Amino acid sequence: MIGAYYDTVFDAAQAQGLPVETAADYAASAFLDGKPTRQGKRKSSGAGRHAAFWASDFLRTLPVQAWQQESLGLALARYLGQDRFACPDILAHVAKLAPDVLQQAARHAGLVLRQDSARWREMEALADSQPETFSEFVQLFRIFKQAHRLRVDEIERLRQPLASLTPLDLLAYASLCAFEHLLPDLLEGRDMPKAPDAQEVWDAVEDILAWKLGTCDAAGLRLTDTAIAASLRQHLTPFLFPSSEAPGPRHDLYAAFAALLDAQIELDAFISRSAEAFSYDDGVRFVRQGERLEIIEVDAQARAAWRIDGDKLNRLHQYWLYRGMDALMASPELLALVSPAHLEANLQAFAKAMGTWLRLQEVYGVAEQVRSEAGSSVDVFRALLATELMTAFYIEDFLRPYHQHLQQLGHPWLALGRLAFGGLLQPAMQNRFPITWSDRAAKIARITPWTVTPEHPKGQAQAAEAILDFWTSDWSAVAERLREGDVALRPRWQERPVLMMGRHLFQLPWMMAVQNNATAAVNNLRRLGARRNEAREETRRIEYRLGALFEQRGFRALVGHELPAGASDDADAGEIDLLCALEGHLLVLELKSTYQRRSVKDAWVHRTSTLRKAGWQLHRKVPAVRHALQRDAALRHALALSPEAQPQITAWIIDTSIEWDHQAFRGFLKVSLEEIQIALRDERRWLNDPEGLFRAACVGDATTRLAADSEPIDTLYPGGFSAKQFIEVVETAAVWTGTA
Repeated sequence: MIGAYYDTVFDAAQAQGLPVETAADYAASAFLDGKPTRQGKRKSSGAGRHAAFWASDFLRTLPVQAWQQESLGLALARYLGQDRFACPDILAHVAKLAPDVLQQAARHAGLVLRQDSARWREMEALADSQPETFSEFVQLFRIFKQAHRLRVDEIERLRQPLASLTPLDLLAYASLCAFEHLLPDLLEGRDMPKAPDAQEVWDAVEDILAWKLGTCDAAGLRLTDTAIAASLRQHLTPFLFPSSEAPGPRHDLYAAFAALLDAQIELDAFISRSAEAFSYDDGVRFVRQGERLEIIEVDAQARAAWRIDGDKLNRLHQYWLYRGMDALMASPELLALVSPAHLEANLQAFAKAMGTWLRLQEVYGVAEQVRSEAGSSVDVFRALLATELMTAFYIEDFLRPYHQHLQQLGHPWLALGRLAFGGLLQPAMQNRFPITWSDRAAKIARITPWTVTPEHPKGQAQAAEAILDFWTSDWSAVAERLREGDVALRPRWQERPVLMMGRHLFQLPWMMAVQNNATAAVNNLRRLGARRNEAREETRRIEYRLGALFEQRGFRALVGHELPAGASDDADAGEIDLLCALEGHLLVLELKSTYQRRSVKDAWVHRTSTLRKAGWQLHRKVPAVRHALQRDAALRHALALSPEAQPQITAWIIDTSIEWDHQAFRGFLKVSLEEIQIALRDERRWLNDPEGLFRAACVGDATTRLAADSEPIDTLYPGGFSAKQFIEVVETAAVWTGTA
């Protein structure tokens, strides 16, 4: 029965002679892991588990040391993060026993931005009963609430002049803003440390468009040629082609959009750098100085780790481009498909697509074909190639000429007008506006030549259609989800950058030309597509491919090994993702496959859910493996382990994401899957940009060179590869040293 489940877990741990703190940790970990999953024949509900856990008798008898464990603090954060179940007496109990734990749980629950919650009212009540402990804490929250309210109210006010505009109208002003304020700095390579970066601006524009999609009339998304022409004639072309015979530019609306954008950037920055930092960044502390707050850094090492992980991610992008170039140069068939027009840009597009394809295969287990949301089967490499060729097209045919016009004319509107007019003068009247659009048939025709293969020298329209589906975000569907309050998996527009309104498809050259298509592809599949039918197969494929890479180095590898019943004292040990043995060393690997995160909040959730659970799994599995090796001769034989000697066991959490790299979870090291692969392949050199491809100052004058065959400039194994040396390379993070 679920009501006694957690007391039973606690009692069983104590019966094994474990300390009370450990027994409480076991029970709290079971709760955090969603156990029990069923109550009789029915699935257990989250509210039911809360009710059962917080009613457990053992919680009222725990010493302060038990509450100071991470699992108990996270359980409190889970309670404070929901509104379906109330148990205020447990807060009063912990407040007297371990107030610092409760305060941290309130932060981790994100209550600073949820002060309308019933759980926050329970916290506020503690300021009355224990003012010396909680009144200052509550005051901090109230300052955050006021600051947040001021920013939200300002945005509500600034939205009013734009309330009647359609999403396309807003896209016009966003595009004008991008060409005036974003692209000149990017093209010139200027460093603007006090200004928001491009990603912050894009995110703010996306938030504004999400507001518009959630509030606009559905008819505003069923665009016709007439509606598109009317919108652009009023909101875009007067800036590009001013005329005394036509209505002038709507500078008032452009100024209103710019003001709203600034306010949205400010709100987003407040949330990410203040509210979410307060909630999820344990490397800082907020101190009240009168009616304002100051941030004090309390753990410089933890904050530096976040920046270092970001640098590693950038270097991994370099690594995969070099891998892609190497694969491209080894494929005459692919090289034959590269168009001689804009040869350098097209070569780079092919190399980038190949690098991302290798990454999706080796790191994420993606097969050659996947299903789009529309149900079509997509050739993944061709989909990647299509988006990279789109980027190359927008760089060569939009950004470069725009940059030249801007240098000549000195004003963004004049430069944009020259660019658009030049397109109209071409024989086929090319669209060179800041927004491009076409109907579905025309877009398929445009993509079809990019699907050329030796078997289909003219390409395939069906393949082009599938590619289009893969990259398309249906704004009518997104708007419906937003109106219903479902924002959990709203596509970031870079993840699906072809925007569908009615039968027309829109793209933004100013975004497509500079976005990271590799990240877009990964998150398209692994974030938005996490529930795809292929996702489970991909996870298994990751394990097998990594196992094969270990075998190439001489390891014996077992994938998905199930310990036989009775082989372990721990009935919950479960499946071992990967066992690898060589030279008396045995690696026990727990693999986790997720997506690439951008916020401190998302990273914290990953650490306290997926990675915390992985550490707990290894905590159970390593003793189970050791126990099985003592009894299972077949297992030792399969791993080529000597029957006499005990192997030296090393256990790691292997994760497809870079967050929390080289940190320990229950004593087990977490490393990225890509680091393991690079260490096994001995390819550290490609992390260090040996050809200088990433040293170009900016988009406008960047040049790209394909790497020639070159000798490795260093090796991780100067004395030859061995299991012991490999383990040392990983545990000392040697892959990341030796920067060029």
